[in-house]
Amino acid sequence: MTEIRQPQGQLLLRTLAMPADTNPNGDIFGGWIMSQMDIAGGLLAKEIARGRICTVSVDKMTFHSPVGVGDAVCVHGHCSRIGTSSMVIHLEVWAKPMLKQEKDRYCVTEGTFTYVAINESGRPRPIPAQA
Repeated sequence: MTEIRQPQGQLLLRTLAMPADTNPNGDIFGGWIMSQMDIAGGLLAKEIARGRICTVSVDKMTFHSPVGVGDAVCVHGHCSRIGTSSMVIHLEVWAKPMLKQEKDRYCVTEGTFTYVAINESGRPRPIPAQA
């Protein structure tokens, strides 16, 4: 029996892939997808850090499938590690074709983003203890 894969983590962002976000092939540009992932991961990181954060690295980006214009794009994620000032957040992008009702959502991209909590001067600061 084949297990059906489900999104991991919480839904952090949901948006619509628009014609302005396409590459020369007519698919949604990978850089746009990556920017949506950074926005979503940044929201979770800011919540965990309870303040200002910055993205310091992106690791293990894997693009599985293209995204089409008009698809609903959902970014799911979870924090896999919290250090003194940094956190590692695994993100998955799932697409749901809105015009093709016969097709379910599918994972199109996943990656690991590292964020650092920073102070007003842009220097690393400790992440508050989690409740």
